Amino acid sequence: MELTPDTRAIFVPSDPPRDGVLALWGDQAGPTPVELVLPKGKSFGRTKVDAHVLPLGEAIPLLLSAPEGSGTAIAAWSAALSAALQLIARGRVLPAATARGVDTWRVGPLDGADETLLRDLAAALPPEAHALPLSGLKKVRLHSPETLVRALWDATADVLVRTPAAPVVAGGPAFAAPEPTLLDAADAEWLAAQQPSGAQLQLRIEIRGEEEPEFAGVLALRSALDPSLVVDAATLWDAPDAVLARLGDQVEAQLLIALRRGARAWAPLGRALEAAAPAELILTDDELVELLGPGGANLSSAGVEVLWPKGMFSDGIRVKASATPAPGSEAAAAFRMTDLLKFRWQLSVGGEDLTDAEISALAEAKRPMVRLRGQWVRVDPGMLARLRRRSSDEVTAAEALAAALSGSMEVDGERLEFSAPSALSGLLDRIRLGPSTVDIPSDLKATLRPYQHAGLGWLAEMTELGLGGILADDMGLGKTIQLIALHLHRRSLAAGPTLVLCPTSLLGNWEREFAKFAPSTPVRRFHGGRRHLDEVAPDEVVLATYGVLRRDREALAEVGWGLLAADEAQHVKNPLSVTAKQLRRIPAAARVALTGTPMENRLTELWSIMDWTTPGLLGSLEHFRRTIARPVERDRDEASTRRLAATVRPFLLRRRKTDPDIAPELPRKTETDRFVPLTTEQATLYEAVVRENLAVIRESQGVQRRGQVLKLLTELKQICNHPAQYLKQTGPLTGRSGKLAAFEELLDVILDEGDSVLVFSQYVQLCKLLAARLGERGLPVELLSGATSVSRREDMVRRFQSGDVPVFLLSLKAGGVGLNLTRATHVIHYDRWWNPAVEDQATDRAYRIGQDRPVQVHRLIAEGTLEDRIATVLESKRGLAEAVVGSGEDWLTELSDEELTELVRLGEAP
Repeated sequence: MELTPDTRAIFVPSDPPRDGVLALWGDQAGPTPVELVLPKGKSFGRTKVDAHVLPLGEAIPLLLSAPEGSGTAIAAWSAALSAALQLIARGRVLPAATARGVDTWRVGPLDGADETLLRDLAAALPPEAHALPLSGLKKVRLHSPETLVRALWDATADVLVRTPAAPVVAGGPAFAAPEPTLLDAADAEWLAAQQPSGAQLQLRIEIRGEEEPEFAGVLALRSALDPSLVVDAATLWDAPDAVLARLGDQVEAQLLIALRRGARAWAPLGRALEAAAPAELILTDDELVELLGPGGANLSSAGVEVLWPKGMFSDGIRVKASATPAPGSEAAAAFRMTDLLKFRWQLSVGGEDLTDAEISALAEAKRPMVRLRGQWVRVDPGMLARLRRRSSDEVTAAEALAAALSGSMEVDGERLEFSAPSALSGLLDRIRLGPSTVDIPSDLKATLRPYQHAGLGWLAEMTELGLGGILADDMGLGKTIQLIALHLHRRSLAAGPTLVLCPTSLLGNWEREFAKFAPSTPVRRFHGGRRHLDEVAPDEVVLATYGVLRRDREALAEVGWGLLAADEAQHVKNPLSVTAKQLRRIPAAARVALTGTPMENRLTELWSIMDWTTPGLLGSLEHFRRTIARPVERDRDEASTRRLAATVRPFLLRRRKTDPDIAPELPRKTETDRFVPLTTEQATLYEAVVRENLAVIRESQGVQRRGQVLKLLTELKQICNHPAQYLKQTGPLTGRSGKLAAFEELLDVILDEGDSVLVFSQYVQLCKLLAARLGERGLPVELLSGATSVSRREDMVRRFQSGDVPVFLLSLKAGGVGLNLTRATHVIHYDRWWNPAVEDQATDRAYRIGQDRPVQVHRLIAEGTLEDRIATVLESKRGLAEAVVGSGEDWLTELSDEELTELVRLGEAP
């Protein structure tokens, strides 16, 4: 049955326990009446409920997989069952006989913690979960909650212990077969031998000698009736009769039975049985270490108590990784990211750090137990091997800084806590305390908003420390003005010239912004046929493109740049690209990346940018992929995510338009998904393309399959846009596309209100079709694509911003960044780029600082298609820097044939 918040549950015990059942009732009536004691008016009385009765074998998986919100009774019984499984996994099971004399298993023996858990679980049962009346009584008496929880525990043990291996242990059908078995004399004798005796066996550890100490386990019996009475086995045979009586009958037999049971749990104890009068057990170092771990736990489960000398053993050695300045670097004036530090272990015992001499002596230890500062300490052999192996390793200052920020470092495949060296303490304090206030340069001809002033302080702090940083504010929040203010601040410090690298389309924008806000700053374009870098002034700003960087890297590298800024830094998100490699070869005292999307798809994109601004902080690319990217992206590992965030956060400043201190400065933004039907032609083409491609995909593998999947997705998106785009036609256009009809209707409303609109598509061909259709209607329109020249692009922007052209068609790749188009109050995404971060970036051409009117965003989605199904997925991908998913469309290529078929089928979306 399906569990709901109204489902009630109770466990009904039986004899034998394995026949107990779970009764479920509530909003779903069952076929079996169960008598309970439930409210009747103002009192309580016996009543019958129509319940679903499940044998325990069926109830166990149901309770373990119960969804959240299944009701308090289900949650309580699920917790009780989980506790039973943990007890059974610890070996806390004993054979027993029921009142009818048949075989059974029960949970036991229970220690103090187990008893406390039993009481807590019983207290958590809601009233209806233990409203079971005791049978055979005229008056209403209920089972106690503890009795029912204990009954569930015993029933679970009775069901699960009867495995195919059970007959080997039990020596016959009793305690092994599922059917009830009456115990005979042999079974009763076997059962008696398995029960805890009246006295508990103790193994008390002693350490004898100083130079070459010997470890011994002294055997003793403790009275179950009087726990204060403990008698060593060595004197057991000579003890007075009165003492022996307090230990119970047949003391010798009890000792031998306890020893045999303990030997099954921990083999070395079996050596004591070889002695005529077992008294003690001499332990090897390895046995002592095992006894400190799983051996001791196994003995405890078997009812053997292990006692250690009070204060003799430390909890162990706490191991941390650390580093110290390498020889010759102590006199350095400042901490530099390029410095090399010497790796060192930092070990502590009892909260006190060991000296280097003690660590060296420890590394030479031959035994797993060593004496340190008056305490015996267990030493892991693997740790000793690492201590000897890493005596001269070095780490970079960047690696040490990353470890200090995240709190841990990976050493030989193991993640250890990291203790920051004193050489890092000052730097860490400055990073964690945040930037100090920086005066706004007097020659800046602009008023910085509070968050922009804070951004200037952060940039100044990071560049002065030589650490670099990524200014990742949302598009439109003024990254350019903050960089200009930073240049003016550094000019006052005589920090040297600034090089700004940007896409070609933004050269004019940077030049105009410097002329407007910092007119006293000399600015030159290093672009075009006559470009040169002769006599670059100390306070000069040089503007260059990424294309020029690839061609003239050597010339750019000859200048002593005080600051190197990479605008739209997502251009270097591929660490293996020529642009990224050439950028790393330009020396500069400080580096700043400007981008609204520091990570669009993969974490390696963030690594690429950050490894340029702050080299070495995230380690090598392969190390980053193995220890961070894969655990975060593939396994959704929370610990890896927290470490990455702690490392990256100080070096990445990101403010959003939705932040409380920024939102009041922007008007409202409304986003609407418009679902439109396909025409008959579109539906016919869609189904034909799905059928044809899926047949090929099912027969393909590897790269070929991924390529075929991407081909299918592209063709379906084009059909959803317009059949003419898929068929590579120029017309006719009207009457063939549901999207085009909806687009024209929406456009008419926008233009009738006198507003301007940006229309984005990822396909230039689609933009041309839309331009042709709007031209047929006599509407003025501009179309911007990657083929548009810089001068023509600037003229288009001017005409749109002045109101001469109300409709601006833009290819998403060419027009999604670097433009200020605040004339628009509407943004239409004709088709979906399956990365919401890129869509948001395009929307921000209109929704940015300087916009003083509400902005409406419209997304056109073909209903019943893959666009419809993926729309919900895109919401979870929004803000990719916070919740990493697959890259672009690549994640879709990894879907199974069945999942892909469900995604692209034509029909109603879920």
